[in-house]
Amino acid sequence: MNPTTTHAAKALDNPAFPTRLWKSYLTFLIPLIIGNILQALSGTANNIYLGQMLGVSAMASVSAFFPVLFFLIAFMIGLGSGAAILIGQAWGARELDRVKAIAGTTLMVGLYAGLAVAVFGGTFTEMMLRALGTPADILPGATAYARIMLIAAPGVFVFILITSMLRGVSDTTTPLRTLLISTGVGLLLTPALIRGWAGLPTMGVTSGAYAAVVSYLVALGWLAWYLRRQKQHPLRPNAAFAKHLTIDRALLAKVLRVGLPTALSMITISMAEIAVLFLVNRYGSQATAAYGAVNQIVSYVQFPAMSIAMTASILGAQAIGAGRGHSLGKIARTGILMNLVLTGALVLLGYLFSRSILGLFITDAAVVEMAQTLLHIMLWSIVIMGMSMVLSGLMRASGNVVMPTAIAMLAIGGIEIPVAWVLSGHYGLNGIWAAYPVAFLAMLTMQTIYYRLVWRKKPIRRL
Repeated sequence: MNPTTTHAAKALDNPAFPTRLWKSYLTFLIPLIIGNILQALSGTANNIYLGQMLGVSAMASVSAFFPVLFFLIAFMIGLGSGAAILIGQAWGARELDRVKAIAGTTLMVGLYAGLAVAVFGGTFTEMMLRALGTPADILPGATAYARIMLIAAPGVFVFILITSMLRGVSDTTTPLRTLLISTGVGLLLTPALIRGWAGLPTMGVTSGAYAAVVSYLVALGWLAWYLRRQKQHPLRPNAAFAKHLTIDRALLAKVLRVGLPTALSMITISMAEIAVLFLVNRYGSQATAAYGAVNQIVSYVQFPAMSIAMTASILGAQAIGAGRGHSLGKIARTGILMNLVLTGALVLLGYLFSRSILGLFITDAAVVEMAQTLLHIMLWSIVIMGMSMVLSGLMRASGNVVMPTAIAMLAIGGIEIPVAWVLSGHYGLNGIWAAYPVAFLAMLTMQTIYYRLVWRKKPIRRL
């Protein structure tokens, strides 16, 4: 298990605090970034395989489902975030039974939610995609792909929650190993199912979905085996942990207090993406494919920003649990500076090599040109988004989630979508993508004002 908590605690009281804190961030952050990249790599590989082996139509079929999947797992992202913060506070205070109780409650809620999505989502898949205005020429493929992923929701949700909660106890290496296994299985199995290697059936556009399901199952099996062997791990699945596999209403209320606003924020983002996709779909399947390719690149550029924000949140929660709330401002400043350096470097690389990267997903020169223009309009604003996420994540670590969430929802739902709709009327697809920088700049401005004028003046208490 990682020694991040110990390093962070020592750093907070050390005279060389700024340097030590950078090391604490990097110790936690590097495995987290690699893990996030690996988690997305299977999806990226699927898009490359589909785009290169089956064509633009297959790529568009998968892209059409992306906002729906994001919408359905938004609650799990929020739940995992809330659980990680509470676990981080309990871990910082060395309350091991409380760590297990929070984890058990969260896992059971995730499992029940996954079963509900599998039943209802799997039943009404085509209806959802039709409501999105999915182009008729890709609807059958998109429906087949989406149905498999929806039915697999219980495993996907459990996977998301376990990796989030492990990070709450500063264990970032175990999720990384788990994701290495999942990604490796997916990378091998997807082309095997597309081409029918080794006697396997050819599954066409659904190959990526089947490969993803198998990869999650294999990775979860390995994770259970590995944690069973770690006798000192706080989340080891043994009899002591099993007794906590029940829903404790009091703990659930606290997890939801932090996680539900985060989930609502994620749902707002996903609904905004659905609205953006609806606007994009009006321009045809080539525009849908360009949307998917741009999203792939943006997701990778976002990973440092998201990982830094998550690190700030966990380190902040652990500091609060250990009674060191006075260090939160330094954690925020370090996170913002790291975002400028790391995310900014990726943004620069994205501009320099955009055409080559887009060519991995799309073979049609016209679609590549379209996607490159869209990417250049908004990629720089990911740095702005990252700064805002650091402030928001740190404030959530203290349990102050309502206002940061409301600001994010206002920026995305109240600014991005109306601006996209208005600008699309004047500038077409380019106008849709111009709405992202507008929204992110507004979000950073509002979060900074609230952080400086309100949050910093409030007393810091444990949840």
